[in-house]
Amino acid sequence: MASTRPQATPAASPSLMAAAIRALAMDAVQAANSGHPGAPMGMADIAVALWSRHLRHNPADPAWVDRDRFVLSNGHGSMLIYALLHLSGYALPMDELRAFRQLHSKTPGHPEVGITPGIETTTGPLGQGISNAVGMALAEKLLAAEFNRPGHALVDHRTYAFLGDGCLMEGISHEACALAGAWKLNKLIAIYDDNGISIDGQVQPWFVDDTPARFKAYGWQVIGPVDGHDVDAVDAAIAQAKTSVDQPVLIVAKTHIGKGSPNRANTAKAHGEPLGAEEIAKTREAIGWPHAPFEVPAEVYAAWDAKARGGALQASWQQGFEAYAAAHPELAEAFLRRMAGDLPADFAEIAVEAVGAAHDKAETVATRKASQIALEHFTARLPELLGGSADLTGSNLTNTNSTPAFRVDAAGAVVRTESGAIGRHINYGVREFGMAAIMNGVALHGGYIPYGGTFLTFSDYSRNAIRMAALMKLRVIHVFTHDSIGLGEDGPTHQSVEHAASLRLIPGLDVWRPADTCETAVAWTLALANKHRPSALLLSRQNLPYAPRTDADVITRGAYVLAEPSEVGLDKPAKAVILATGSEVQIALHAQAALAQAKIPVRVVSLPSTTVFDRQDAAYKSEVLPPKLPRIAIEAGVSDFWWKYGCAAVVGLDSFGESAPAGALFKHFGFTSENLVATVRKVLGK
Repeated sequence: MASTRPQATPAASPSLMAAAIRALAMDAVQAANSGHPGAPMGMADIAVALWSRHLRHNPADPAWVDRDRFVLSNGHGSMLIYALLHLSGYALPMDELRAFRQLHSKTPGHPEVGITPGIETTTGPLGQGISNAVGMALAEKLLAAEFNRPGHALVDHRTYAFLGDGCLMEGISHEACALAGAWKLNKLIAIYDDNGISIDGQVQPWFVDDTPARFKAYGWQVIGPVDGHDVDAVDAAIAQAKTSVDQPVLIVAKTHIGKGSPNRANTAKAHGEPLGAEEIAKTREAIGWPHAPFEVPAEVYAAWDAKARGGALQASWQQGFEAYAAAHPELAEAFLRRMAGDLPADFAEIAVEAVGAAHDKAETVATRKASQIALEHFTARLPELLGGSADLTGSNLTNTNSTPAFRVDAAGAVVRTESGAIGRHINYGVREFGMAAIMNGVALHGGYIPYGGTFLTFSDYSRNAIRMAALMKLRVIHVFTHDSIGLGEDGPTHQSVEHAASLRLIPGLDVWRPADTCETAVAWTLALANKHRPSALLLSRQNLPYAPRTDADVITRGAYVLAEPSEVGLDKPAKAVILATGSEVQIALHAQAALAQAKIPVRVVSLPSTTVFDRQDAAYKSEVLPPKLPRIAIEAGVSDFWWKYGCAAVVGLDSFGESAPAGALFKHFGFTSENLVATVRKVLGK
């Protein structure tokens, strides 16, 4: 039986504390017959140095807003963080470690935020954890600049990340770490587990980067190499890193994967395989751990227990916050609201103004411009909106009058405007994947709602980070412009064909392809209101006319009846339904009018968000799409997606585009009212 936690027991040595991690890691992996024992065993001493001597956290309150953030970027080594959370006093009992990688346990194969207390981000896809950490450090820097006042350091914490060779080999780490250097994120400290082993073996034949030189070139401070098994040496390196005032810091720690295992250390077999009963017995003897599986002695628990220190740290911060609130009550209230992820109390009013303005003006503009118009309303009233673009600001139109460019000066301080405002629009450079993962980190940290833009075709670069946002239920908003062949002359390399359908396949991601200014404003409203769901807005380059409607509220259902036959002078019940999104809605309306001239009544349904519509109840779906009426869909993208709606025909695009003006392309590929009329006639046999 595992020992209970004592009230007072002599503390164990650092080597014994590390041995506990190694034992729990190899025991849990062995029990599951699955997992990665090598990294936890190799990084155990590094973890002792950071978690017991530096990390500011409170196991009794994992959501304390000014805690240090810790990211295990090499998330396959999940038993490292599970052991640390258990030993230091989080609500992660030994039974959960016994259930490692089992159904419904709090110890899944890779760390998952929202599942395990104390996990800051879901890691596993290598390189994204360190990129999330960059976003967390960015959020800390911006919040400190926005809220701290002389004598009141309300926001003052660090972000730590462990990472391995795999994270550094993934290209996203280049994108995000270069930005961390440019932004001078001095409170970001990454510790590189330099063990030279990956799944395929010694990395030397395929990973020859000079990692310290690479990070120095980014503008990072590099410490080491240090002996990653010397707790005092790692402790000293972290202490030195904490003195940086204008650079993020990389600590290079030389380690042995599977440290302690007589026959598996320094081998690829230690990476992703259970050690086996015989090797575990030998390892227990080698590390001086005579205890049974999942048994931890009282003195080890006492040495690891961080509840008292964490409680004192949080209490001290709380005392400081109360003084801050007395001096700056409005700022304190805004800070707590934003860290809770709540929108302003008057958000509904703000949204009504944005949608109402779009309805009243009825402008003919590209929906990318409609997005900027909506953003002008929202960014002026929501200081938590943090925008950006991957080097396409002038095309994505993600900047507004309320969001000056984010800049830092030579000393690393956030530059302010003449009015004292900080920058809220980020130039990410040509780094779509890095941008998406950094936005995830910003959302995870709290305090800001991040949005960022690029062309829709480049969503492929961002895709895995978008997927991770959906998996983590993060309010992150992707602004994807140039959404179809309608972008014109840039040709098929830039023209999106499969991307809308592809994004709609990601569970938990709301995808919007609005047809005009009103639908765009509603899309922004719902994207901002969805606290636990990411959104993607697919926006046109070309101008789209306003589609008249009497009720904007129905847009929130994802699909709605835009025009009945009576609205084009035909007082007959519809014989068919045309489904359309985005720029094709206007084609549908023109086709409806032409069919009315031939006495053929059809209904036009606009589907700005199929993902939102799919969540509606059956009665509403039947009301919009009557079961007995044939359906014809039109969208300038792959046709396969639309058959799920029981369509009799689809006007789609199942090939790549061409380089030509948009008008010529729409005609060439059959996106015309004439072709849609012919398709409807064929379906109806008329």
